[in-house]
Amino acid sequence: MNRRRSTSLAGNPLLIGAVTTLIAIVAVYLSYNANNGLPFTPTYSLKAELPEAAGLQTSDDVRMGGTRVGTVDSITAHQDPKTGRLTAIVGMKLEKGVEPLPADTTLIVQSVSALGLKYLRLNKGTSGQTLKAGATIPVSQAREPVEIQDLFNMFDPKTRTANQENLNTFGDAFAGRGLGLNETIATLRPLVTNAIPVLHNLASRQTNLRGLFIALERGASEVAPVAQQQADFFSNLDTFFTAFAGVAPSLEATIEGAPPAMHQAIHSLPFEAPFIEKSTRFMALLRPSARELASAASPLGHAFAVGTVTLREATEVNKLLAPASKALEEFAGNPIVNQGLVDLTQTAQAGNPLVAGLAPAQATCNYFSLFFRNIASVLAGSNGAGTMARVAPLVSPLGPNNEGGPSSAPANGPSVDKRVGSAAVIDDNHLHSNPYPNVAAPGQPQVCEAGNQGYIAGKTVIGNVPGPVGAAREPTTRSQSLTGQTYPSATLKDLGISGSSKKAGKK
Repeated sequence: MNRRRSTSLAGNPLLIGAVTTLIAIVAVYLSYNANNGLPFTPTYSLKAELPEAAGLQTSDDVRMGGTRVGTVDSITAHQDPKTGRLTAIVGMKLEKGVEPLPADTTLIVQSVSALGLKYLRLNKGTSGQTLKAGATIPVSQAREPVEIQDLFNMFDPKTRTANQENLNTFGDAFAGRGLGLNETIATLRPLVTNAIPVLHNLASRQTNLRGLFIALERGASEVAPVAQQQADFFSNLDTFFTAFAGVAPSLEATIEGAPPAMHQAIHSLPFEAPFIEKSTRFMALLRPSARELASAASPLGHAFAVGTVTLREATEVNKLLAPASKALEEFAGNPIVNQGLVDLTQTAQAGNPLVAGLAPAQATCNYFSLFFRNIASVLAGSNGAGTMARVAPLVSPLGPNNEGGPSSAPANGPSVDKRVGSAAVIDDNHLHSNPYPNVAAPGQPQVCEAGNQGYIAGKTVIGNVPGPVGAAREPTTRSQSLTGQTYPSATLKDLGISGSSKKAGKK
């Protein structure tokens, strides 16, 4: 009887070996990739921007609260196109159980041990906003760790040499001062005793001393990018205070004089307020003149240039002005001078009506200048005869009461003169006399009648001429007076006497 051939898996050694080999391969694969997470397991993927990788590698742990919550999946370098700053972009695969993390979550690279193995620690935040899968934690929320090698790097050869010198110096300083140190320690005991409650307060959670150092760290991280500017700031402060020290005495004098000045200002400013108000109104009124200053600037500049020369020459005058003023003061203090001034005042008051009456005759009609000018020209000419040699005789007209003989009344025509070569009678035997002509005196018309009235034929005129009188006047220029210029003749009109009168002064 034949035995039945077994077809089960256990009866096939080849198949058993193949299955065993497959299981071993899968186990090795799973153990090799265990650090990157088990396959077909859902994860919460995030990215973080770090100042530097700080020795972090892929497959390193990501921990939160000391518990492993994921692994580092990738590390790539990144350069900001605007600032050129280099950072490290770290990809993380986290467990789904920690999803979602708050948006203010911070992170830091820390060492597992002194051998150099690193892990990425997450500090869960408190924000109401969360990080979605694939989001990136910004570099502002990543803290840069202080590595142990950084601590050791502080002690470079120069620092070590300086420490040795310090220790030697401190040793020399403490040598032989044991008694003083003991006294110091004994004196410090009350300080330590009183410091206990202070330290309790500092250790209390309500004091939040930890928050102080966190804030200091944040402040230091904020000012780190402008460290050079801060250093330049202190250098500039040194330059400023060095210059400031040079004017310290002047500032000290200013500060010392400030209180009296302020006290005086408190008293004076109320009185200056009206002046400032009036100055404001004055400036407002001066504004139109300031607009015209543009066109007047050129002649005004010329005036200043000429005035500068004049003021320079006035220095000599100023030197003589003081003794002159002193002499004037002594003169004014003389009682005789005061009495003379009183008499002069009375004389001026008495002569004021006369001057008031005569002044218009000169100011308006120029009679006095003409009179003296013509008197000066009477004796002018050759041989001293002057103008008198050119005087022509005038024959008095014939008729009743004429100037040829005694008369009982003013001549009032008719004339008996015969015109040569004609039988016509010239009716010129009429008296024309104006002893008080209008000379623009107070109460008179503003005309210069003497020398301007005309001759009215066939009529006797005594007093002011009826009708309008000419307003012509003859001025005397300054150049004529300065050069002594004379004139060829002096007529009755120039002397202020009517040249048309045939019976001047006839009564």
